[in-house]
Amino acid sequence: MPQKYVKKILDARIYDLAIETPIDVAPLLSHRLNNQVLLKREDLQPVFSFKLRGAYNKLRHLSDEQLAAGVIAASAGNHAQGLALAAKKMGVKATIVMPQTTPQIKVDAVRARGARVVLIGDSYDAAAAHANKLVEEQGLTYIHPFDDPDIIAGQGTIGMEILRQIPGDLDAIFIAVGGGGLCAGVAAYVKNLRPDIKIIAVESDDAACLDAAMKAGRRVRLKEVGIFADGTAVAQIGKETFRLLKDLVDEVITVSTDEICAAIKDVYNDTRAICEPSGALGTAGLKKYVETHGVEGQTLVAIQCGANIDFDRLRYISERTETGEKREAVLAVTIDEKPGSFEKFCKALRRRNISEFNYRYNDAQQAQIFVGMKVTSDDDRLQLVQELAAKGYAVTDMTDNEMAKLHIRHMVGGHAPQVVDEQVFRFEFPERPGALLNFLVQLGGRFNISMFHYRNHGSAFGRVLVGLQASKKDAREVKQFLDNLGYHYTDETDNEAYRFFLGNQ
Repeated sequence: MPQKYVKKILDARIYDLAIETPIDVAPLLSHRLNNQVLLKREDLQPVFSFKLRGAYNKLRHLSDEQLAAGVIAASAGNHAQGLALAAKKMGVKATIVMPQTTPQIKVDAVRARGARVVLIGDSYDAAAAHANKLVEEQGLTYIHPFDDPDIIAGQGTIGMEILRQIPGDLDAIFIAVGGGGLCAGVAAYVKNLRPDIKIIAVESDDAACLDAAMKAGRRVRLKEVGIFADGTAVAQIGKETFRLLKDLVDEVITVSTDEICAAIKDVYNDTRAICEPSGALGTAGLKKYVETHGVEGQTLVAIQCGANIDFDRLRYISERTETGEKREAVLAVTIDEKPGSFEKFCKALRRRNISEFNYRYNDAQQAQIFVGMKVTSDDDRLQLVQELAAKGYAVTDMTDNEMAKLHIRHMVGGHAPQVVDEQVFRFEFPERPGALLNFLVQLGGRFNISMFHYRNHGSAFGRVLVGLQASKKDAREVKQFLDNLGYHYTDETDNEAYRFFLGNQ
């Protein structure tokens, strides 16, 4: 099966538009991980991602009639930019359908390359449905972002370059997976020529469609998909890509948002390049692989596959980096409400650096403090918790508590004893003009809002924490009301962070 793709990859004629990207050593990561870490720099392509390769290869295989009809694609951005530039090079009209949540930098880049942009829906699936409708209405030629042999072969030229650029020892290649086109192309070429090299697929843990398919033995559609790594936010692995990947991938690794943010910082420290979240998946997976398998002295390559990121998102990424690097512990600690308690607590930290400290008076007996502290590792964090507990402090570790990191750390202000029967929910909704107002209009119709926290951090989705005054006997009605809103939500009424800092005790 891979042999067919090897020929298609060798026959790809893309280098009058795409470039052969370099492989750079990551010296800081290599030293820290005790392995030779190499980065395949696809962020240096003219469209700042690998997608140009597949799009251009596909256009070069179309007939004159198909080109004359004009091409269309649905894309969150990188495939769109690659297709737009390829179409401009070949003098072909291109229409790109993009979700309304697509980062503005990607929308502007597609338009700048001469393509017509249609913004519709909140997801790739909605954009793809509209693109297929335009194909039927206007006779356009549809260019799939990943599930197409010519697209896969175009991306596979990266594998060809890696083997040419690293003729010696190479132990594993770490590849981001969304729909699977990049991983399938690279794996098809590498496994045919060097079956000893491991192919490690990397997905964000909230959009792990390949991992789900591998475990089920068939393609499955995820009910929900996280969009922090928007370039790989795909609900179902491609049909052709899965046919290849199920036999060629050695392992699938999933990584968290915090681990992706930490990888973005690692890549920046070594290359001064700023990856988009999906572009750093390979590096995040490489780090996790080394940690979980304990490998040393190996040669490992991560494909740095994209750098199309809105500048505004860097604020959020920077916030999450410390916990992603396992260098910050986020704790809720109970101390006595009396003079000298703060000084006693600070002495108990034994000169550890404090990154954050939040407190507000609650009652005359005890105080709850929200504190962030610098640590060196997970083991160091656990040791810190144990040390504080041994000194008599009630400590709750909130380092992995999403509500604490997204909301509570920005709104520690004390309890509201006058608010009774409060239920708390965390929402996500598409971030676009008017979205917050629309959310408020829908939310405020039935129950009194007792708490509200919203923070825009440049992400494609807005995140809100809401308190609703409703008793437990109203639970069924509340659930029906929230389900009808149509937004993804999580019940946080019993979350420890809420109970410690905001709820009635």
